[in-house]
Amino acid sequence: MKTLKNLLFLAFVISLSSLPGCNDDDPEPINEEELITSVLLTFTPMGGGDPAVFQFKDPDGVGGAAPVLTGDTLAAATTYSATLSLLNESVDPAEDIGAEVEEEGEAHQFFFQVSAGLELLFTYEDQDGGGNPLGLKTNWTSGAASIGTLKVILRHEPDKNAAGVSGGDITNAGGETDVEVEWPVVIQ
Repeated sequence: MKTLKNLLFLAFVISLSSLPGCNDDDPEPINEEELITSVLLTFTPMGGGDPAVFQFKDPDGVGGAAPVLTGDTLAAATTYSATLSLLNESVDPAEDIGAEVEEEGEAHQFFFQVSAGLELLFTYEDQDGGGNPLGLKTNWTSGAASIGTLKVILRHEPDKNAAGVSGGDITNAGGETDVEVEWPVVIQ
């Protein structure tokens, strides 16, 4: 009887070892990055007036024809409400990547870098499900007439709890860059 129990136990152990499972050789799940062919940053003056539109278009993606970059002019001493739109226009109909970024907000954050001398400040106006900044919606205040650049960076999997990240400082954010665009800006 003892031998039969030992044989049954051994058969049970062997059957468990033949089941598929996780091991160090299993591939990591892949987070497939979306193709972003267009980025549109629209500044709408809060006091009324025509919006200023900054656009990036790269219809064939990285490595093909050079992207088209279109800047605009902002008025001095003005407050703006700004929105970011991200599209994949390589498919028909175009895919709204901004909606996907919003849906996966905890895994994304936009960072805005203003060059020295350009008098332009921003605040985040939207949040992810955890109450951390996202950046699809922002408010901006322009200062005196100046010229410079505005860089917009979308990070995937940033450490939103790292020092300075919730205030828009990318230094400690980590993660991977999904898109990075730099526009010339004139404030007059």
